[in-house]
Amino acid sequence: MTKTLHIIGGGMAGSEAAWQAAQMGVPVVIHEMRPKVETFAHQTGNFGEMVCSNSFRSDDHEQNAVGLLHWEMRAAGGLIISTAYDHRLPAGGALAVDRDPFAESVTKALMDHPLISASYEEITELPDDGHWIIATGPLTSQGLGQAIANETGAESLAFFDAIAPIVYAESIDMSKAWMQSRYDKGETEEERKAYLNCPMDKDTYEAFIDALLAADKTEFHEGETAGYFDGCLPIEVMAERGRETLRHGPMKPVGLTNPHAPEEKAHAVVQLRRDNALGTLFNIVGFQTKMKYGAQIDVFRMIPGLENARFARLGGIHRNTFINSPTLLDAQMRLKSRPNIRFAGQITGVEGYVESASMGLLAGRMAAAEILGVELPVVPQDSAHGALVHHITGGAEAKTFQPMNVNFGLFRPLEEKVKGGRRGRKDRYKLYTDRAKAVWTEWLEQAPQKEAAE
Repeated sequence: MTKTLHIIGGGMAGSEAAWQAAQMGVPVVIHEMRPKVETFAHQTGNFGEMVCSNSFRSDDHEQNAVGLLHWEMRAAGGLIISTAYDHRLPAGGALAVDRDPFAESVTKALMDHPLISASYEEITELPDDGHWIIATGPLTSQGLGQAIANETGAESLAFFDAIAPIVYAESIDMSKAWMQSRYDKGETEEERKAYLNCPMDKDTYEAFIDALLAADKTEFHEGETAGYFDGCLPIEVMAERGRETLRHGPMKPVGLTNPHAPEEKAHAVVQLRRDNALGTLFNIVGFQTKMKYGAQIDVFRMIPGLENARFARLGGIHRNTFINSPTLLDAQMRLKSRPNIRFAGQITGVEGYVESASMGLLAGRMAAAEILGVELPVVPQDSAHGALVHHITGGAEAKTFQPMNVNFGLFRPLEEKVKGGRRGRKDRYKLYTDRAKAVWTEWLEQAPQKEAAE
């Protein structure tokens, strides 16, 4: 027990933590309640299953903070990011994956590792001894969630995360829709045509907004409140903030030209992104929703090109649980009141697949180093991993702590002076990423390796 790392949860964070620890020579047991105990959003018992999107977002490691996380994870031998590249789909400048083969490959890699095993049961109590990582994500079971709340003495924090619908490609009317990435972004023809676009004129858009606002919505259970994370707002919540909100958000028409009517400027455009390698499924980008199923079909079929759409999955909504990490965790991601337990992933208050996996990467390495009795250098704050873990373990304001994506606002200011304006921002981001890559590379070179453990 004392030399084994136990990980609760086989999502992005738990899978990455298991891989990193095992690669350092530590035996790992992944405790996963699926498929015996199901969740609202998951459909399989695979590790690393993607539920609300198939995108790892921007892959630009020079100008984008999440792209920088991609780079750092690859440099660290990350399982999640390397598998994502193995199952990459065209998505302009983003990293989107074929979700089912991705999860199957993550599962196979973990189960083929000689130091990793799995135990399929629900854990509802906090363990008193041994080395543990809790990486149960946004859908932490009620029993374990209550145990965490009892231990921390705080009420469970939650926001609501909505799932976007998926459409069968063959049911889309391509006499109205067309394939094009915004501003033709991408290095290949396939990348430049990674998105399917459905245009709306002003009258169609206004009717769509009216229907969206009037549609039947999912009711919340007693005692629940809708504290949405701004990065994943349901479209009807965005519409409630103003009739033009969607047109300046996921439905913005800029950077696109309709080949069916090149002289006409669309008032709004709905984009769909390929969801599998076969190109048979497309998810509606930014269209997470809490509308009831019948209402979703009626409203989404108002979109030009989707009049006869058939849905492989409709949208939904689920509770997303996270802890107040700045108050509860130390710099090693350990629960202050029970230092034998670490937390990783979305439950710590990071948002997104990539951020979750990156916190799993750190937690796995930290736990393995502790088990092996070797010193792990302090994660450099100027790296993307360091900026994010510093934020959740002390950098954020505890009273207003909310889930956060990685962004350059979390990074320490640059000492180098750069010119102001748009060019200044581009230069500044490049300086951030250059600095991060340098300190991250140095940290990896200093980190204990499997050979040292043996």
